[in-house]
Amino acid sequence: MHIEPGLVAGTKIVLSYATAAAASGYTLKLAYDSLREKGLPSLALRAAIATVAAFAFFEVLPHYPVGVSEVHFILGSTLFLILGAAPAAIGLAMGLLLQGLFFAPFDLPQYGMNVTTLLVPLFALQVIAARIIAPNTAYVNLSYGQAFALSTAYQGGVVAWVAFWAIWGDGFAAGNLASIATFGAAYMLVVLIEPIADLAVLAGAKALRGLNGSPLVTPRLYNAA
Repeated sequence: MHIEPGLVAGTKIVLSYATAAAASGYTLKLAYDSLREKGLPSLALRAAIATVAAFAFFEVLPHYPVGVSEVHFILGSTLFLILGAAPAAIGLAMGLLLQGLFFAPFDLPQYGMNVTTLLVPLFALQVIAARIIAPNTAYVNLSYGQAFALSTAYQGGVVAWVAFWAIWGDGFAAGNLASIATFGAAYMLVVLIEPIADLAVLAGAKALRGLNGSPLVTPRLYNAA
């Protein structure tokens, strides 16, 4: 996930520091809740799994520059459903940071924008999941419609934040708006794939009932709220 270098420059980039700080603060809150729920070893293990997965999403899976950013297969809803909100948020932030440090140092000035773009939709996804998934439903029993709604919410949030940063940096010029539209149209194609990936991973988890109670997955994967 990359906001193109130079798209937001000068004093305008200060806003990204504020949004990233707010996202980091909420991540700490989620981490505290997760610690109370399952303890430090479980949180650390799940965050490590999410970090490795996110890094692979950014660097290994296909990714293409389109318009104002890049199209990635960032399976945010998959990480959320399997690992939980806090590990997913930590993993996305750390995976993005590792990519910047070792493979794309030119992206580090944009880290605040990029991490905001990844995390805030995840937080929105958590709220939406609470609304559309009944408390007595384990995640392994989700329907395609529910998986599609979660994926659409996450990917739509990513597109919305990329559009915001592009307009914040370069205004409403016709060329900028065209680049945003091109990116948005290409990125939302991920929605055709992610729900299938979610259901495939959930089906695998359903077949591995031995993971129920494991520190490697979120408790909600197999159990009602």
